[in-house]
Amino acid sequence: MKLKTKHFGEIEYDPSLAIDFDEGLPGFPENKKFIVLLENQEEDTFCWLQSIDDGDLAFALINIYNVIPEYNPLVRSEEVAALGDFSENNLLVYNVVVIPDDIKQMRANLRAPIVINPDTKKGKQVILDNEEYEMKYKIFDEVERSKSAAVGAY
Repeated sequence: MKLKTKHFGEIEYDPSLAIDFDEGLPGFPENKKFIVLLENQEEDTFCWLQSIDDGDLAFALINIYNVIPEYNPLVRSEEVAALGDFSENNLLVYNVVVIPDDIKQMRANLRAPIVINPDTKKGKQVILDNEEYEMKYKIFDEVERSKSAAVGAY
């Protein structure tokens, strides 16, 4: 199918890859269907969560584990029960990123990750019990360090 978007122009997507957010996202309850736009799920640090319901709505996401491998969100099982059965192998966790004009001020919301079960195609943004994680965590330095480490590994 085709979708006209604000940030990517007209894109082609496979409707079978749509992720259902039954409750929408906080602040956007009417947007319930999204697609994740990325090149390589294992390697890409950044991707986009594009609304199918509203082509103007897309969120920049970060695979935080590529940057902060020790990130350990404590999610209550009842919070994600509607996503279906999952394990570490079929669970995707992303964090919303705000990228301002000054990229060094880039912030990630570590307190409210986006959790997706790719098997059931269900997703939800959850609020963590982890008090130590910030909603506006400055992430730029960690991204730069992880890029340098990856380059040094080759």
